[in-house]
Amino acid sequence: MEVLKGIIAKLHPLERKILPALSKEKELTALCASSGLDPTEATRALQWLANKQVLTIQSTATKVVVLDKNGVKYYQDGLPEKAFLKALSTNFQSLSAIASKSKLSADELTACIGLLKRKLAIEIRKDKELEIKLGPQGVKVLERPSLEELFLATQFPRSLESIQGEELLAFEELRKRKELLKIEEQKRVVVELTPLGKKLVLADLGGEVVNRLTPEMLKMGTWKQKNFRSYDVEINVPPVHGGRKHFDTEALEYIKRIWLDLGFVEMTGNYVQSAFWDLDALFVPQDHPAREMQDTFYLQGKAKLPKIWEKVKKVHEDGGNTGSKGWGYTFSKEETEQILLRTHTTVLSAQTLVGLKKENLPAKFFAVGKVFRNEALDWKHLFEFYQVEGIVVDPKANLKHLKGYLTQFYAKMGYSKVRMRPAHFPYTEPSLEVDVFHPLRKEWIELGGAGIFRPEVVIPLLGFDCPVLAWGQGMGRIITEYWKITDIRELYKNDVKQLREMKGWLR
Repeated sequence: MEVLKGIIAKLHPLERKILPALSKEKELTALCASSGLDPTEATRALQWLANKQVLTIQSTATKVVVLDKNGVKYYQDGLPEKAFLKALSTNFQSLSAIASKSKLSADELTACIGLLKRKLAIEIRKDKELEIKLGPQGVKVLERPSLEELFLATQFPRSLESIQGEELLAFEELRKRKELLKIEEQKRVVVELTPLGKKLVLADLGGEVVNRLTPEMLKMGTWKQKNFRSYDVEINVPPVHGGRKHFDTEALEYIKRIWLDLGFVEMTGNYVQSAFWDLDALFVPQDHPAREMQDTFYLQGKAKLPKIWEKVKKVHEDGGNTGSKGWGYTFSKEETEQILLRTHTTVLSAQTLVGLKKENLPAKFFAVGKVFRNEALDWKHLFEFYQVEGIVVDPKANLKHLKGYLTQFYAKMGYSKVRMRPAHFPYTEPSLEVDVFHPLRKEWIELGGAGIFRPEVVIPLLGFDCPVLAWGQGMGRIITEYWKITDIRELYKNDVKQLREMKGWLR
């Protein structure tokens, strides 16, 4: 009894309105008619009652045949072939005269001619223009209702399963016609009262219950005489999905915040770059396999080169004023003028160095940006992805400082153990591979490269030699580990469910 009282106290006005109808009706359509609720209101009330264990809801879908635009017209006016035949006589008439008498459209006339010709209901001859008269079967077709007419005269909508025999033949013929019939899915909702529900429909629900406290009630004091509905704070309600940033964007912003908090300034630049900035300025030789390994997207056209291109050319050919021997080949201007989609964010570091002066030092910069590689798309490779780039330009900088910056960054990303191994990159010396220890998988995973820019990179760009700590880290590996994503393509799927339910980036 206490359970019943508790339910009655929390009933919504819509539930109170539909409950009396539940004692005699089970189907949604009948419940709407009996309660005066529209289908949306009734469905909402039934769902709330189902949540209270008062009833169960069963929904079945059936396919029904309904009249389309032309179907409604022909249901009222008759099929066009009958109007066509009524406009004929035993003498030949021009098609234009038939059209004038029958009031049929050009499409309807064409369809009628083909249909009635097959039934031998018309005869056709071609003189100056097409002429038609009643054929041997014309009068019979005109006087006797066809299967199609009989079918069209029935009550719609029709259950698809109920159409059998001759009606099925008529249905198939009519379906061939434009916008005459269409098949829709119709839901049938039936409810069944539970033992608790059977008691509830017989119980006294009390008088009028107020669902909302209004300013007028407070002003006039009438709220004191009102019976207010109790709110059920434990009831299950559908989740509200507000707008949110893509989880990948959340991670990007978090990474940017790490470097900003460490005093770094963000670098930005264009996706489209010249081979000069992307490769030559970083001392990548023009005849070296490393250029092919970039799997680069080249674009049409030529780039305008900066003034320092001749200094870079000199360094490539004989080392210039860097103390290096260079690569010992003839530098190609045509090669360096090529346009491409940037293959790494290190191009931004090179461009930033050109704008620095001694009085600006020490200086720290970072970038989080897209890069492009002509990769075959699979579970661990994308042709467009993000890189985390950083440089520190400081006369006092050394390898220990580089390790310190990266260790601090990865600690904020959730990796407390970082190790660095010797490696080789064309534009840094010494060069390092950076690994972090995965706390759950209990193994080291490689996340990027780092090093100190070679004098062959720094001197032509900066104008003087100075230690430049540099690193470039792939972001995808870092964030896929956090979200337990095994296929990197899932980062950018058009999956609304994933976007709604993916946990936020918290470290």
